[in-house]
Amino acid sequence: MAERIAIYPGTFDPVTNGHMDIIVRAAGIVDRLIIAVAVNAGKGPLFGLDERVDLLRGEIAAMNPSLRDKVEVRPFKSLLMHFAQSVGAKLIVRGLRAVSDFEYEFQMAGMNRRMNPSVETVFLMASETNQFISSRFVKEIARLGGDITPFVSPRVAARVAATFAKADGTPPSDAGAAPTLPAPGIRTPI
Repeated sequence: MAERIAIYPGTFDPVTNGHMDIIVRAAGIVDRLIIAVAVNAGKGPLFGLDERVDLLRGEIAAMNPSLRDKVEVRPFKSLLMHFAQSVGAKLIVRGLRAVSDFEYEFQMAGMNRRMNPSVETVFLMASETNQFISSRFVKEIARLGGDITPFVSPRVAARVAATFAKADGTPPSDAGAAPTLPAPGIRTPI
């Protein structure tokens, strides 16, 4: 039987506990899971591509070894369907937090299917404790000096705080010159 390779694509800016929940659960049902980190400059990311890849690799390193060994993190700049073909993936994993995510994800899955009918999209519902977490909210809370530790790992929280402090030369609680956040509702494109 062929190896079941899945891709979990996203911007991961930053990686949250919600992302990690989907990663752990997806790794449990496939032979190999590729976390595909999108360039997606249109979202105005807080972290550069290499930083986001590094943060994810750090989070993956902390996973249970039986799952960790099935997961790899790779950046990509192409169409998701081209990337899937290049790595031999037949599944795209997407997380759904609420009904509001479904319409966008449904449309994207349909477009992807038209481009490559041999790749299926699988939706995993966010666990109850992670349904409200989004990278956008995490950045906004951090930018305004709030505590993001319930939503991200300590390693990610420290990197977010350091990035905001470096961006404006003051502690993260000063929202003065913090980086611009993406507009609400923008999601990772196809």
